[in-house]
Amino acid sequence: MSDSIVIAVPHNLGVDEARRRIAAEIDRLKQEYINKFAYSEVTWAGDTASIRVVALAQEAKARIDVFTDSVRIEIILPWLLARLAAPLQAKLTATAKETLALGHAPKKS
Repeated sequence: MSDSIVIAVPHNLGVDEARRRIAAEIDRLKQEYINKFAYSEVTWAGDTASIRVVALAQEAKARIDVFTDSVRIEIILPWLLARLAAPLQAKLTATAKETLALGHAPKKS
């Protein structure tokens, strides 16, 4: 049984800037965390990113839809990782809000 996390974050950046920031944050997270202990792939189709992460023999999938005034993130966790849903949702919401904030300065890797 899997668990799903859905996050919607409003923004005032427009699609292009929001997509650029989201893509940069995904790249930063891949380099800082994911690539150290897991396999990941990110595919962009227009303003939608499909993400697949395999860690501990478990596969998590995510979809990020970038809209003019919001970003919707949906993550599907396998049953083994479902216990992490609540803390992961809180962390992702905070990171997404920070990334899409108007005065945001990107973190250094």
